[in-house]
Amino acid sequence: MSINSTNSTSSNKLENILIIGNGGRENALAWAIQKNDLIKKIYILPGNAGSNKINKSEQISFDLNNINALIKNLKDLSIDLIVIGPETPLANGLGDILRKNNFNVFGPGEDGAKLESSKSWAKDFMIGANIPTAKFWKLNTLEEAKEILLTSEKPLVVKADGLASGKGVFIPDTKEETLDATKQILNGKFGKAGQTVLLEEKIEGPEVSVFALCDGKKYVLLPIAQDHKRIFDGDKGPNTGGMGAYAPTPLVTENFLSKITKEIVEPTINELQTRNIEYKGVLYFGLMITKSGPKVIEYNCRFGDPECQTIMPLMDKNFVILLQKCAMGNLIGNEVIEETNMVSGCVIATSEGYPNEYEKGFLIKITDVDIENFQIFDSGTAFNKEGNLITSGGRVLSIVCQEQNFDKVFGKAYRNLNKISFKGMFYRKDIGHQVRTKMNSEK
Repeated sequence: MSINSTNSTSSNKLENILIIGNGGRENALAWAIQKNDLIKKIYILPGNAGSNKINKSEQISFDLNNINALIKNLKDLSIDLIVIGPETPLANGLGDILRKNNFNVFGPGEDGAKLESSKSWAKDFMIGANIPTAKFWKLNTLEEAKEILLTSEKPLVVKADGLASGKGVFIPDTKEETLDATKQILNGKFGKAGQTVLLEEKIEGPEVSVFALCDGKKYVLLPIAQDHKRIFDGDKGPNTGGMGAYAPTPLVTENFLSKITKEIVEPTINELQTRNIEYKGVLYFGLMITKSGPKVIEYNCRFGDPECQTIMPLMDKNFVILLQKCAMGNLIGNEVIEETNMVSGCVIATSEGYPNEYEKGFLIKITDVDIENFQIFDSGTAFNKEGNLITSGGRVLSIVCQEQNFDKVFGKAYRNLNKISFKGMFYRKDIGHQVRTKMNSEK
């Protein structure tokens, strides 16, 4: 998909961009933004070992906690637009601070970020706006959980209320597992993020990721993606930050997207305005397509990872202009994302042991990959003393391809994965199983 350049022009200065974050998401954003001829420099703070290899990009290391020095440094760099990637700085109000210092920021303030930083707040928000979601209970003690389970016929989903890097959700098969997960969270598995726990009824259906670029009042939808949260093939095992994704998903037809827009996207933006929250950034809607219609599982206040890596190659050179328009509150309302014949898929290569304990510091070898319509976005990477690329995180590399159909996309992705190696490298073999017909295409 590409953005219609005829309705995405802007006369505002747009030469120097700052992207805050250190993952594959931020490198993918930089890769998409550098396509625009207006852009002269993209600074990625702090970035990773893959940041400098992106055209026009430079990894920098300012201290986000030293606000006075940060502001001075950014003014010295003549930053025209700041894109905040991760949820934590958004939840801590970095967007508010930067806006008060006259920077154009793509990313909500602390108030809007509560959609992600507090699941209980987000649930109350949904109830107030009459947005369809699963029934839920808030609790602070194990005794409360036991009382709730007494009246429940089935085990309940368990969620840490605060930010837990995408790992604070448990989907138990039994009531005993529900209690055990609740106990783990209350006992500090996720620190302060688990002081409050949500129990939620289990709803069933495929999940999709909807992204709306928002300027506070108007919005533009990006291609709908489908993420793969579980660590193992067949959607088994614990939740992760995401093991792969594809876009656009055929699960969401044009008519169904209209239903999502009317019942979920627009009521969310309207409720934000009702609460005097000026939301300038991306709104992520994690949806489940149930028999009774779409329901919100969660909000995020930033681009999903790995959905972002999957979607960015489908954007054309005017994507960054949409980000600037959102930051300045200047969406016209008729901006569109045009169809293309390309689809995109992403497979994440992780360290052995992720999402739990894992070792790092292993050499990464990449040999003779097929580079046409193919990207490697570094996530958990660094350089050792000798200047060699090594692993430095749980999710290490995002392997992304575009083709005319998903069989070709994932065939290329898995062939290229066979030419990438590091000790303990692990990846799911069935990413995109919903849209693939050749499940052995990686061989």
